[in-house]
Amino acid sequence: MSYTLSELAELLHGKIAGNPDYIIESPGKIEEAKKNQLTFIANDKYAGYLSESQAGAFLVPDNFDITQHIDKNYILVPDVYQSVSILLELFEQKKRKSGISHLSFLDQSASIDEDSWIGAYVIAQANVVVQKGCQIYPTVYLGKDVSIGEGTVIYPGVRIMDNCVIGNQCIIHSNSVIGSDGFGFAPQKDGSFAKIPQIGNVILEDYVEIGASCTIDRASMGSTLIKKGAKLDNLIQIAHNVEIGENTVIAAQTGIAGSTKIGKNCMIGGQVGIVGHLTIADGTQIQAKSGLSKSIKKEGSKLYGYPAIEYGNYLKSYAIFKNLQDLQAKVKMLESKIKETKDVDESKND
Repeated sequence: MSYTLSELAELLHGKIAGNPDYIIESPGKIEEAKKNQLTFIANDKYAGYLSESQAGAFLVPDNFDITQHIDKNYILVPDVYQSVSILLELFEQKKRKSGISHLSFLDQSASIDEDSWIGAYVIAQANVVVQKGCQIYPTVYLGKDVSIGEGTVIYPGVRIMDNCVIGNQCIIHSNSVIGSDGFGFAPQKDGSFAKIPQIGNVILEDYVEIGASCTIDRASMGSTLIKKGAKLDNLIQIAHNVEIGENTVIAAQTGIAGSTKIGKNCMIGGQVGIVGHLTIADGTQIQAKSGLSKSIKKEGSKLYGYPAIEYGNYLKSYAIFKNLQDLQAKVKMLESKIKETKDVDESKND
């Protein structure tokens, strides 16, 4: 599907400089875009590409100087990145499909909206519900009583286990597992461990995105809960009964132990480790490779280190411990001088 510049400008609440009837068929990178594509320039350092790019139109900030290349077509907008996001979503809709592959395996009790797409070798067990506009890619497994909300996209190889609930407009990337057993075991007198049944589920609220190869464990009782708008990167482990607050973002390879509750609008860097049963206040920021061992009560805290401390204190401490070898050498030198002074004093007393 193609759009005129005027149609795109109306969608983006932007202004046109150039031909409003120019046809755009897709977005493209500025270095590679063709005449039927629209690209973008978010700041002046990329302005040099204007003379070289073959793009048919450019999405630019509304204060961008277009006088150097007045022969080009432009859409001027207040926020380029937000507009790019809207455009990509618009063109993504073109790829959406509907229908059910004859190679899928759906229980007779499963309810699949006719506007959704079910790819080859998808398995849907008893009482699965897939709502309008979902895109379920090949080899996805949906366990008993799983519910998938409107417009959700689930990529190949995802496993969603029994009773889990996925909200509207969620995205789950390839090979993630939602609802695997939590890590619950009771130590026995003989030193062995007895498995504790995990009878809860996982709930993803609306607009949640889960990266590739993540694992989100079902609750032992109740629900492991990922709240509205939260975004998880690839290779993240979320343990049983964890709660992730609204619009919290978590980078790759982070692990969160059981029953920890993370507030809304938090930002957690890559390879962070968080122990269980903590409460983390809204707006907390945790730098990559940090380890969190205690609850954070102050909203907007910034933490760094292992174990994590207040970010400013960490930087001050780092200024000291990066020079520990030099400081040690100075201490040894001072100790040696003190000893020499004491020896001299003792020899005088003798």
